[in-house]
Amino acid sequence: MSLLIDSHARAALSPERAAQICAAWASSGEFGEYVVYERGLSWVFAAGVASRIVLTRDEIVVTDNGEQTVSRWDGDPAGALERALDSLQDASWRVYGWVGFDFCAPRFDLVDRIGEDTVLAHLIVPRFEAFIDAAGVDTGDADPATAVRLRVLAGRVAEPAPPTEVDVTADPDDYRDRAAQAINEIEAGRYQKVILSRRVEIPFEVDIPATYARGRASNNPARSYLLELGDLQAAGFSPEIVVATKLDGTVVSHPLAGTRAFGRSDELDSAARAELLADPKEIAEHAISVQAAFEEIDSVSVPGSTALSEFMAVRERGSVQHLASTVRGKLAPENGPWRALAATFPAITASGIPKAQAVDAIYRLEPDRRGLYSGAVVAASSHGDLEATLTLRSVFSSAGESWLRAGAGVVAQSTPEREFEETCEKLASVAPYVVARSQPVQ
Repeated sequence: MSLLIDSHARAALSPERAAQICAAWASSGEFGEYVVYERGLSWVFAAGVASRIVLTRDEIVVTDNGEQTVSRWDGDPAGALERALDSLQDASWRVYGWVGFDFCAPRFDLVDRIGEDTVLAHLIVPRFEAFIDAAGVDTGDADPATAVRLRVLAGRVAEPAPPTEVDVTADPDDYRDRAAQAINEIEAGRYQKVILSRRVEIPFEVDIPATYARGRASNNPARSYLLELGDLQAAGFSPEIVVATKLDGTVVSHPLAGTRAFGRSDELDSAARAELLADPKEIAEHAISVQAAFEEIDSVSVPGSTALSEFMAVRERGSVQHLASTVRGKLAPENGPWRALAATFPAITASGIPKAQAVDAIYRLEPDRRGLYSGAVVAASSHGDLEATLTLRSVFSSAGESWLRAGAGVVAQSTPEREFEETCEKLASVAPYVVARSQPVQ
């Protein structure tokens, strides 16, 4: 069941308007928990919970048709999710949700670094899915009453409130010193590259849906998302996917590494692009990232099918521009989509090289856990397609706190000051668009 927002208008529905509609649906509170996911200028609003899977360090909780089962698990977390999905009463499903950075801890024997109640993944089979694209709104499989409310809210969309400034230039947890320590460890031969991140606290309550609407109007992400699952809310404008598997068996990854600022002026952007393409440090960082991504895709693909289909293009993503490549393979019959996720997670471009040593360094050098940051927002189906979008350029809210986070790739040629500057450039994709939550009138 569909609706054109303005049946008399010939102009396509703009991305800004689509994001505003999704934000209106989300902020209404009428549809329960939700995941908004955008790809290819098409949005899905997956809302309500028909089934839920929550994976913690030691347990997996499956709620299906009102019945809850709690099981212990060990070994591969992707395998645990796959078994849980196979157990659902409805064999045909689509799931949406997220996997956090700590999802990788079992793979690298680092479970002692995380608490037993740490959530590694949270997935839902939604009660309904509604869709938006350039043509308008499709209320999908929503029941008639819900479809009416979706249409009514879509017709009442207003501009979100203006943003509130967030200072990203302070360094309270000594990011520069931690980057210097990482450089020393790299020079000592402990690893080649690590992505160190820093958390920026927001000193006010954030309206996450309104921030999504504001930010999407000023970003051109590879994917965007807005979600509320449990106590966690997040919105973001991701520059890349971790991995995707397609119905034809293709498995693909899009590693980005190498960064310069973007959006300052045509002259400055052009100069930054030329500098990016000529900088030995950025080129080396990108090349080793692509090599590692190639090896990971190759490990789950039919022998001889892995190929580099694009190398060192420049992608403009919000406030920054990146060096980008594309690695493709043909997924081997014995490897399903969740095995592909396990092989590529966490993203090379959000962890480091070699990955095990880099992840260990992240746990040692970062003063707080990443949570969803540098994990992935996931959309998948029982038919074998899966897309895991890297959770970067995002705002988060949980337990009464709100924050931003950004990182930079540290290699032997790095300088702490430049890496800190890079985190500021990346934070500029979100920080200028943060909308404070309106306080209720007393």
